[in-house]
Amino acid sequence: MRKLVALAPWIFVLIWSSGFPVSKYAFSSGDPLYFLAIRLLLAALILLVIALIFRAPIKLSRNDFLASLAIGITLHGMYLAGVWYAISLGAPAGLSSVITSMQPVLVSLIAIRLLSEPLTRKQGIGLVLGFIGVFLVVLPKLSGTSHFTATSLGLLVLALLGSTVATLMQKKIGHSIPLLIGTTYQFAISGVVLLIISLAIGATDFHLTQTGLFAMLWAVLVTSIAAVLLLFWLLNKGSAAKVSSLFYLVPPIAVLETYVLFGEKINAQGFIGIALTTLGVALVLQN
Repeated sequence: MRKLVALAPWIFVLIWSSGFPVSKYAFSSGDPLYFLAIRLLLAALILLVIALIFRAPIKLSRNDFLASLAIGITLHGMYLAGVWYAISLGAPAGLSSVITSMQPVLVSLIAIRLLSEPLTRKQGIGLVLGFIGVFLVVLPKLSGTSHFTATSLGLLVLALLGSTVATLMQKKIGHSIPLLIGTTYQFAISGVVLLIISLAIGATDFHLTQTGLFAMLWAVLVTSIAAVLLLFWLLNKGSAAKVSSLFYLVPPIAVLETYVLFGEKINAQGFIGIALTTLGVALVLQN
């Protein structure tokens, strides 16, 4: 059991990073916001059924409901929708990863004051190494940014702020929320919001092809339910700075996954960056 707990952060990184290559399949199946809305509502329905089967409490206090509302909108509405929509508009995945992977730095700096979490010298060095490693990995991907617009940049900044605020809120006010039903509410709330936006802008295209079905199943079962439950569990068990440092590993691992799935090349600089990022996260995770 102890070994499984120790492996939990690395399992989280692996399945969370899979969302980037899966998005390549999803974009060919329909409008990104509509796809995300369906994904989140399906995930909420599945979690609700699980809660009912295990007779878990399905009611939340007023404070916990409001906290779930805020966390759901910032993490799933702002972060997921911001990243997916920016990439669908032509933002390079590498550059998108760079911008959103700055979240650990923001979380660590804010958590020192807001959550009174100490940051050791070793952990500070780890954050710096992780940041450098991410840039080394994605730097070769930054060429050909002609489709990167001010709108894409704004969406990615929105995504960065969303993931940062959600992480801090989960640690500050979300620790008392029952994990299963709390996540259900978060999915449902953000799914409804994205569905309303999709309907308002007329972006409701979705093709139920074999590829689209695979992307939806993976997005619902793995990157929504499994990854988010694991993320909140990690936040409840450890510091916000430590857990958020795991996001440094997402771009390098995503690069490896796209290399395996789509044959995207990785040069020597990329491998050095992956090594630095791994070392940096290991330092931050140390007690």
